[in-house]
Amino acid sequence: MKKIIFISVIIFCFIAYLVMNDKTLGFDSFIYNLVYFKSDFLTVFYKFITEFASIFIILLISLIFLFVLKKYGVFLIINAFNILILNTVLKLIFMRDRPFDLMIISEDGYSFPSGHAMAALGFYGFIIYIIYHLNLSKRIKYLFIILLGILIFLIGLSRIYLGVHYASDVIAGYMASLSYLIIYITIVKKYLKFGEVK
Repeated sequence: MKKIIFISVIIFCFIAYLVMNDKTLGFDSFIYNLVYFKSDFLTVFYKFITEFASIFIILLISLIFLFVLKKYGVFLIINAFNILILNTVLKLIFMRDRPFDLMIISEDGYSFPSGHAMAALGFYGFIIYIIYHLNLSKRIKYLFIILLGILIFLIGLSRIYLGVHYASDVIAGYMASLSYLIIYITIVKKYLKFGEVK
């Protein structure tokens, strides 16, 4: 796990260096052109997908966990709050403008790293961790894990397609969130006594 944290931090720092020196334009343009196909269906689809990393949906899912799986819900809410704080701090450090000329939907605030990408991996990644350790059949576990993994990926794509983030914002968001999530799980796992939900 330490190696994963180290690698993700290195990748984040490398991308941050390139961003600060305006050296991601070619890469960002290439990925945008790869992702963006003008389509009413895709626009509606990605608008729907991107909402899964909105504060409202994350709060709603956290409350559902709080009522159904109680203590796991508490740690899920703490996790979501931590991600919000971390993303806010990082955005204030780098203060990168959004790609305003590409926007399909309206967003404000800074661009780097993507808050939705961080929320996707950090929040749904933690849910994957919880589901993996619950007393469920392997088929159900793997189904949820695969679906949530696809959702995490699609949320990142949605931010690029909708023109509210550069690809470098999204990748950096994933990397920051991955390292954070491993650290968070390492800290709280001793309190998550699976099979003893109260």
